[in-house]
Amino acid sequence: MATVCTLAWVHGLVQGVGFRYSTQREGLKLGLTGYARNMDDGSVEVLACGEAQQVEKLIAWLKAGGPRSARVDKVLTEPHQPDRQWADFSIRY
Repeated sequence: MATVCTLAWVHGLVQGVGFRYSTQREGLKLGLTGYARNMDDGSVEVLACGEAQQVEKLIAWLKAGGPRSARVDKVLTEPHQPDRQWADFSIRY
């Protein structure tokens, strides 16, 4: 299986509600690598790399609203060619 990477920006009430931790747990459960990090504009950036079907599952989870404590207004995505390999799914600061 070819590895694909997708970069996503999640907008809404997604900071201060455990969004990055829930995304990390979901990404690890799906066998993905990448990261979740808070952005200065209040959004969360998510990089997900792995089997295309698993990456799509994570993006669908993000679009469905992520954790219960969050409110997702929109998710923007684009294909991404990372300049490095990720060993696991982490939280970046």
